[in-house]
Amino acid sequence: MPGTPARILIVDDSAVVRRILSDLVASDADLEVAGIAQNGSIALQKLTQVSVDLVVMDVEMPGMDGIEAVTRLRVDWPRLPVLMCSSVTARGADATLRALAAGATDYVAKPSGLSSPDGQASFKLEFLAKVKGLTASRSQPVAPPKPPVAPAPIGMPAARRVPPKRPAILAIGCSTGGPNALARVFADIPRDIGVPIVITQHMPPLFTKMLAERLTSISQIPVKEAEAGDVLEPNRAYIAPGDYHMTIHRDGVRVRVALNQDPPENSCRPAVDVMFRSVAKVFGADVIATVMTGMGRDGAIGARFIAEAGGWVITQEAGSCVVPSMPNAVVEIGASHESAELDRLGTLYGFRCKPGAGQDRRASNF
Repeated sequence: MPGTPARILIVDDSAVVRRILSDLVASDADLEVAGIAQNGSIALQKLTQVSVDLVVMDVEMPGMDGIEAVTRLRVDWPRLPVLMCSSVTARGADATLRALAAGATDYVAKPSGLSSPDGQASFKLEFLAKVKGLTASRSQPVAPPKPPVAPAPIGMPAARRVPPKRPAILAIGCSTGGPNALARVFADIPRDIGVPIVITQHMPPLFTKMLAERLTSISQIPVKEAEAGDVLEPNRAYIAPGDYHMTIHRDGVRVRVALNQDPPENSCRPAVDVMFRSVAKVFGADVIATVMTGMGRDGAIGARFIAEAGGWVITQEAGSCVVPSMPNAVVEIGASHESAELDRLGTLYGFRCKPGAGQDRRASNF
């Protein structure tokens, strides 16, 4: 019901962390603690006893850990949001990605100094934003996105009617739900796609390296965490590293990666907007960009830059997103040329990157 606080179940084996998370939830009038549990098995019991709108779940716990708990939870509660809460370590990052693959909705990284006032202050904003974002739709249904329209309402040039015959690069931006969405897309990307792919996924350090390794393991093309100076090569993908904006620039006949720690944009570093702007500057009309599942509006302004430069912008169809805010924001400002279901994106990229793609209107559904 509108006005009723969202009920949060907190699951962590540390009494200190349970208290900290409970206090953070209680500090917001729109949230309340529905219960606490020390491990996954107790959490599953709690779910049969109390009404819960979201579960905050530690990854590593004695007895039933968070990964097993999420796997079992999804059998009876397939749509209940689960926010994993893990340490910022290589082990924690790997476990978090496995939890996401098992069905967790999103994650938040616990700083090493969580028990200190400074550590709690830095963690609080991200934690509460994610909890409230993932519970918002329980009382206010998500409005269906407007149909994709030509990017004209904000003074942009007339939209192109078909995508580039053969783009020079694919650029992808995503956030909440992105790791699993990227895994689905990369499973379908052909090994001879013929162009480089650059990706900005909102993630902290270590997590992006683990994500690149995971995508490489299920993809036909190698995926790496980008490093400063990397030369973009066809049939390879590059992920912006956590806490660094990624841009690209020309170096003679080559195109290289550059990294910086300029201020966050849209409260994000890395930010999709930063990457998209540089892609538009370097490649102009020879770009296909996609804004996928995610919370917030990062990517919308960058997508407009790409559309203004003559590139082609695809948004993930809202119904296939974990959270559709990012692609919806692109649609709302008129910068999306088309929307596509998640299951179509990988094969769609493969088709679009073949020589002559975009000429057969029947095949491309235009």
